[in-house]
Amino acid sequence: MARKHTLQRWSAEDSAELYGIRNWGAGYFDVSSDGDVVVYPFGRSHNLNVSVPDIIRGMKERGLDMPVLLRIENILESRISLLHKSFRNAIESLGYKGEYRGVFPIKVNQQQQVIEKIATYGSMYHHGLEVGSKAELIAAISQAQDKEACIVCNGYKDEEFIDLGLNAVRMGFKCFFVLEMPRELDLILQRSNVMGVRPLIGTRVKLASKAGGHWSDSGGELSTFGLTTAQIMNVLDRLKSEDMLDCFQLLHYHLGSQVPNIRDIRSAVVEATRVYAGLVSEGAAMGYLDLGGGLAVDYDGSHTNFVSSRNYTQDEYCTDIVEAVMSILDETGVPHPHIVTESGRATVAYYSMLLFNILDVSGAEAFPDGLPESLDESEPEMIRNLFEAFKGLNLRNLQEAYNDALFYRDEIRRGFLDGRISLRQRTLGERIFWALMRRVAEQKDKLRHVPKELAEIDRVLADVYYGNFSVFQSLPDSWAIEQLFPIMPVHRLKEFPDRPAILSDITCDSDGRIDRFIDPQGVRNTIDLHPLNGEEYYLGAFLVGAYQETLGDLHNLLGDTNVVSIRVEEDGNIEYRRELLGDSVADVLSNVEYDPRRIMEQLRDTAEQAVREGRITPSERYSILQAYENGLRGYTYFER
Repeated sequence: MARKHTLQRWSAEDSAELYGIRNWGAGYFDVSSDGDVVVYPFGRSHNLNVSVPDIIRGMKERGLDMPVLLRIENILESRISLLHKSFRNAIESLGYKGEYRGVFPIKVNQQQQVIEKIATYGSMYHHGLEVGSKAELIAAISQAQDKEACIVCNGYKDEEFIDLGLNAVRMGFKCFFVLEMPRELDLILQRSNVMGVRPLIGTRVKLASKAGGHWSDSGGELSTFGLTTAQIMNVLDRLKSEDMLDCFQLLHYHLGSQVPNIRDIRSAVVEATRVYAGLVSEGAAMGYLDLGGGLAVDYDGSHTNFVSSRNYTQDEYCTDIVEAVMSILDETGVPHPHIVTESGRATVAYYSMLLFNILDVSGAEAFPDGLPESLDESEPEMIRNLFEAFKGLNLRNLQEAYNDALFYRDEIRRGFLDGRISLRQRTLGERIFWALMRRVAEQKDKLRHVPKELAEIDRVLADVYYGNFSVFQSLPDSWAIEQLFPIMPVHRLKEFPDRPAILSDITCDSDGRIDRFIDPQGVRNTIDLHPLNGEEYYLGAFLVGAYQETLGDLHNLLGDTNVVSIRVEEDGNIEYRRELLGDSVADVLSNVEYDPRRIMEQLRDTAEQAVREGRITPSERYSILQAYENGLRGYTYFER
């Protein structure tokens, strides 16, 4: 796209369009007239914005190296308040009698700073937490500040898990046990009886409704977790026999994460509400309808039912849910329950961005044009034929020239292996081949229909920009499920980005690269970047607040990045609230069972042996050991 603008002056507006920042930024991100990415911490309804390069300068002045995970607290608060306001508006406009109770699934981002912030700010809305393990339950209870907020316990539960939840009930929390398997009921009833606590019980129902997207298997009749309607009726009958129907208060289902199509969401709500109404008619107390997750994030800004997008707004999502629940329950005469959703991705995705610097670039320019006007007759025939294809290339024979180039390149390589082509001759052939490929790439956009083979040339010719980060640690979903994240430079956006590129991390792994980028027409294999100019070049990966920190791994022993949390005040001042230093080399070695102290002991012994052998002096031994000690304390990422 960028190359179509080469004849006009490039502007910050062109960059905003190229990278689609106003499509996916949800009003939180934009490009300033100065060519910097800016953050609107309170959304576009407020004019206040801060420059990301200014934030980077503030971090560097505080001694923090790239890469950095930047969290903007204002955005997290905004996401929570907008969710509750959207439901409140729908409830008030439709005359719904129940309330909204949001819960945040801790698995989406388990970091203490994140959960503490959600619990603190969410308390004014009775915003609760969802857990799926004992560790998450303890974390939730330790951070919870509002007894009206729900703590929803999903996942498998052993005796200790149940005891922890029952103790939370004793302390006044609304802690619900959601049955994932029928046998859990016996254990809950047994422990409740022993501890003398009336439990709050819910069930997860397996709906027939399913949704599209990466996580479609979370829903449907064949989903891994949940009870069939027959099993739920058995639960109801058991509770009735125990005189505990008052404990049966919640129905839950989970359609899947990142549901892109609103029709799927509405279909599931209708089915679940019918089940809810049936349970009330059977005598269950109920009162809470938990619709699980699914509220999608528009990662690519296309506003479609593409897997990385959504074809609905948040207001439409809330209105459709409230309207569907209300219409069915009014029809059956059942009181309106509190509506619970487990919106995790939509709550925290916008809150965090990964900032990293580019270390180096490599690409097809390794074979610059610099070709002679003609070739000597002594050159091998296959090289002369390739040269003729290059000289005769025009718009009408583009496909033919491309096919000829591939054929003669392969012939030259075979000739080199057979000893018929010298190394210098092969190098000449490669230079001609890449010059022809670049010419084809320049001309193909003039075609009315670009053949598939030619459309992929940009990726082949793309430069490789080496970023100071690890895909596996900071953007694991990009590698594991090909999740699209918005990525763009955060400065120099008044300059023309004339280098089609792919991104590589520093893991030296072939999978440690990003070659799928958002585009208004779908997915691109390259991103347009600026040439390096001797100064630091910074890129940002946006909307990375959901799942990425939890799922990251230690590939190549590259650890957690530095983390900075900021808050923007009403006057525009940036308050650096918290700084977490990334893992040191010693930290990650400890994680894989090395003892850093033992490592230094072994290095001292090795260095002393080198002194005895006369390889180094005692003073050199000291400096060597100092270097290793400093290395153990150092950041796992590249340091200038």
